Amino acid sequence: MYKKTMIASGIAIALAALPVMAEEGESWLDGFEVSGELKNETAVFTKAGTTIGAASAHQKRDVMKSETSARLFINGLVGEGSELHAELRPVRDSQAIDGYKGHKTNTQQDFMRELYVDTSAGEDDAISLRIGKQQVVWGTADGIKLLDIINPTDWREMAQNSMDESRIPVWMVNAETDLENGGNLQFILSEAEENKIAGLDADGDQGQAFIMKGVDSVTGKRNGFLNVTPALAKVASTFNSAATGAGGIGGFQQMPTSLIDFGTYGSWNGSSSSLMPFTGFTVDGFAGNAVASTGGFDNVSSAGQMLGANQTGAGTGATSDTSGDTNPDNGVNGTLYDGTKATDGINLLYGMAQNGLMVGDPNGNGDVTNLVDTSWDIASPTAAFEYMPNSTFSTFNTFSGATSQYVKDSSAQDGANFGFRYKDSSEDGLNFSFNFFRHDDANPYIDMDWVSAAGEVLTVELRQGGDPATGMPLGGSVVARADVEKDLMSYQACVTAGGCAAQPAGMQAYMYGNAVNATTVMLKDSAGNYYGAQDPTGGAAYVGSGVAPIFRMTEKSNTINSFGASLDTAVETESMGSVVLRGEFLYNQDEMTPVVNKKLLAIGDLTGALSMKKADIAKYVLGADVTVMTNMMVSGQFIQFRNLDYVDNNCTGTTQMGSSYDCSEYTADMATMHLTNGLNKAEKNKEFYSLFFSKPFGGEQQHRWNNILMLEENGGRWNRFDVEYSFNDELIGTAEMNKYWGDTNTQFGQMENSSNLQLGVKYIF
Repeated sequence: MYKKTMIASGIAIALAALPVMAEEGESWLDGFEVSGELKNETAVFTKAGTTIGAASAHQKRDVMKSETSARLFINGLVGEGSELHAELRPVRDSQAIDGYKGHKTNTQQDFMRELYVDTSAGEDDAISLRIGKQQVVWGTADGIKLLDIINPTDWREMAQNSMDESRIPVWMVNAETDLENGGNLQFILSEAEENKIAGLDADGDQGQAFIMKGVDSVTGKRNGFLNVTPALAKVASTFNSAATGAGGIGGFQQMPTSLIDFGTYGSWNGSSSSLMPFTGFTVDGFAGNAVASTGGFDNVSSAGQMLGANQTGAGTGATSDTSGDTNPDNGVNGTLYDGTKATDGINLLYGMAQNGLMVGDPNGNGDVTNLVDTSWDIASPTAAFEYMPNSTFSTFNTFSGATSQYVKDSSAQDGANFGFRYKDSSEDGLNFSFNFFRHDDANPYIDMDWVSAAGEVLTVELRQGGDPATGMPLGGSVVARADVEKDLMSYQACVTAGGCAAQPAGMQAYMYGNAVNATTVMLKDSAGNYYGAQDPTGGAAYVGSGVAPIFRMTEKSNTINSFGASLDTAVETESMGSVVLRGEFLYNQDEMTPVVNKKLLAIGDLTGALSMKKADIAKYVLGADVTVMTNMMVSGQFIQFRNLDYVDNNCTGTTQMGSSYDCSEYTADMATMHLTNGLNKAEKNKEFYSLFFSKPFGGEQQHRWNNILMLEENGGRWNRFDVEYSFNDELIGTAEMNKYWGDTNTQFGQMENSSNLQLGVKYIF
């Protein structure tokens, strides 16, 4: 950060000193010119629905954007041979979310958009210098940025804005010189700045029209792990209260021993006061318990009530129901589970997750966060608990009371980016360039860890099994994450291996799965204190410094090396005349990519399961441009991103119930991964196709229409059609239609409900 400040300060001092170079008797303000434009753009939705991350649906023709802005250009001489350029951009968007309605630094809405001086240096002024806040464009691809990596981009409207408007100017020194061989060498020293991505901040920017599923999985109020994790912790607190009989309502202590003797590890003797003895009992063992005439939850007698959600009484007899619920078996809407009747474990989990123990319980999530619904399908998970079938109740004791936080860390940034480009032309008309840029990746990544209230990073400790006498997880063996990644055996497999106790009459088989391999996630600090509602050494209320951990998401930037090249040449053909062939190539070293490990996610090891890992990425664009029908330009492109360090380890695991789940480890799609789509897997080679048309029209060819169509190979589509109509030299009208469609788990298809029509008018002065 210090380096970044020094660069900006140095450039500012240099700019302030430039007027001194004016000759005596000459004002440095001589020759200044002011021009500009006034613009209004209003966009409406063309499709009713709910955009990603939105709290409510919009209707067709609801206003999406209503932006009035100005661009003021100031140009003039600041001494002999030096020119000053400034661009000011006042802006107001009445439909934007808070914080983006007006000016916001380091976005496309920055008031001081550009401020630089053009001058020269060296012998015979051989070096051209542009110093200050500016844009530098290296790439020319349609609808996509490849080599255009010098400036960050404001992606809050996806790619709808022109590159010139969405590109974020930064402070830099830009030096160019022509070489004796006819080539050109350019050197760049610039400040590091991030892309602006809708929804990627502490409050999730809820309400923006172009939040992506990948961002929503981080900060989204319903599906983001920033909010899902503390919601899971609330459920854990509810279960701990049930286990301890909080408020005199009984709870799990009233459950008969025959129901909850979970095999070698995890026996419940009815006297312990927490969830810690449940080291061999998992989420799937609870939620996946189907109705049966004997065994399971149906085996609880009326004299030993099983606690359901919103229990209103402490009795051990008849059901208490104050909500008018006609099905007192499901533990929902203020019921006490009636053990004389059958119920599914998922209904009990749903009730406790959404409502807590009683009406008004602050641990109830009210179905705001995507934790679980009334169905249970771990084969195709769409809610948080379904991704965690092998998580033990002891693990949730660790999480009980946990909170979360989102922070930004710029300490890892270099603060300064630098690079160069060499470009030249051959005698036969081939234009080519080579470039290198060492820079902080403009796309930030999210690092996840557990910390104490004091900010100490906690150690994740994984223990398999527990103490046979007490059921405490500290009796188990500490294992590495790699060792944990073994499948839990079903009851049948366990019996075959001779490692299980005999199945008691009337009990479900899954209750006696391989409890030895059930893994508990524990957190401890450097002093050896464990975190959670109960002390795992004995089950008593934990009174140490770390009562509840904090799940921390840290936004970081990673330094990468980018190697690029470009070429273009014109080929004469008989049928189409001159055809321009072009290509851009980019190789990024150590780009951060998301990797999901569903084995670790299944046991509740969130920070191990959701990680960012370095990968080398190769990208290229091949395109052809031709002019047809007198003056219509047609451009086609093939685009491919290749992940050279792609992770794809397929796996099928087994729960205590004998149910199968996906335990694969793979590279996820950063743009679309989401709780509702199985944390979408990325393509090893992701391909796009584009087709661009542009044609002037009118008597003097003063108007123009453009159309770009982009296709993803896996089904996403985006089409933008825009028209620019010149009423006169000063007044220009614009119209733009953006349509997104296709597979909802693609980069473009996910934006279907953000399709829009935009009208604008611009006055130039």
